[in-house]
Amino acid sequence: MITVAAFILTLGVLIVIHEYGHYRVAVACGVKVLRFSVGFGRVLWRRQATPDSTEFVISMLPLGGYVRMLDEREAPVDRHELGRAFNRKPLWQRTAIVAAGPLANLLLAVLLYAAANWIGVDEPKALMGPPAAGSLAERAGQRSGDLAVAWSADGQHWSDLASLHDLRWQVTQSVLDGRPLHLLLTDAQGHGQRRIMLELDTLGAREVDAALMRRIGLGAAFSEPVLGEVKPGGPAARAGLRAGDRVLSIDGEPISDATRIRDLIRAAGADGKADEMSWRVERGGQTVSVTLVPAVVAEGAQTVGRAELYPGQPPQMVKVRYGLLDGVSRAVTRTWEMSTLTLTMLGKMIIGEASLKNLSGPLTIADYAGQSVQLGLAYYLGFLAVVSVSLGVLNLLPLPMLDGGHLMYYLFEGVTGRPVSDLWLERLQRGGVAIMLMMMSLALYNDVARLLGLH
Repeated sequence: MITVAAFILTLGVLIVIHEYGHYRVAVACGVKVLRFSVGFGRVLWRRQATPDSTEFVISMLPLGGYVRMLDEREAPVDRHELGRAFNRKPLWQRTAIVAAGPLANLLLAVLLYAAANWIGVDEPKALMGPPAAGSLAERAGQRSGDLAVAWSADGQHWSDLASLHDLRWQVTQSVLDGRPLHLLLTDAQGHGQRRIMLELDTLGAREVDAALMRRIGLGAAFSEPVLGEVKPGGPAARAGLRAGDRVLSIDGEPISDATRIRDLIRAAGADGKADEMSWRVERGGQTVSVTLVPAVVAEGAQTVGRAELYPGQPPQMVKVRYGLLDGVSRAVTRTWEMSTLTLTMLGKMIIGEASLKNLSGPLTIADYAGQSVQLGLAYYLGFLAVVSVSLGVLNLLPLPMLDGGHLMYYLFEGVTGRPVSDLWLERLQRGGVAIMLMMMSLALYNDVARLLGLH
């Protein structure tokens, strides 16, 4: 129920702001707005102050909206109202009215990001666990317990890292830009600075996903090798392990991070039978030796070991919050970065350099909306900002069904001095409908595939 409510609220806010951008600029340019609709289909609610004023409606299908303006191309216009018709306005005013919707979404994203920055969020500290074997991070010299404090694109100009999420964002940006990423590392206490370079430009990645992050090697946040919950009656409990035990070694291998505990347990059942494991743990200042025989469970087409325990402790968290001006500055920067990232990904999908699996639809948006609401207001505002950027950028694409398509027509008119012919308008509209239906179908397929675990 929370997910449905969050999804409806998300769509409602973004649609209203988008259409209000069109409406406000149209009114400012002297265009008569006949209807402001949130949603399509049967009207559920209507309000109109006077017969000559704008009709505001909410319709049954909330997957969009529209602003209907007085226009001779759609219906006859009385002579005394010709000056208020959209099609009679100068080219610059028509362009401003059409562009106002996407720009309103981008402005909303700035405000949402700024509000999230002012409120602040708790994020994992950029304290990293052990790099994956053979990964870029391991080859570069990253070690378990390293704290990433700054990044650089060229090794000369450095920017601070606020959290592990910030680090992952910079990794994503570098992968998509096809450039290396320089990191400034210290130990957990901030001592012993050293620099490493992740050669992300050598990956040739088609998409940024969990598999790529494993190749890069920057996995979960560092977690002390101290056992959390041990399920009663499970293999770990039967072996005598307890919550609070600090794991010193497993089968003679020293353990410095909880991630390694999880990997070794899983590997103990990889061949289909349970391998006996010798553990040394510290408990109450004493060293205790135990023998663990994990359960073997199927996980897809493979088998893994399971001990029925939670290895490690929650990661160290930091409060990421910014002041008034810094929060706005970072909001503008993040909106720009998200806009360019969206365009870059769309471009890479078109030319085949990125997987079409990256395209998401309403089911994924609904799922993320529900998750972000449960995390807190700042997280939900950040999620709204991301979707608002996507909506703004998508509507600026030069597709005939979108605002960007109309801007493309106006560009043609500005260059040639004449509007696009009705014949070509009809042809382009048909092509635009076909492209939009293909994109919507693909996005919905990706949503369903993610829910079924196929992606």
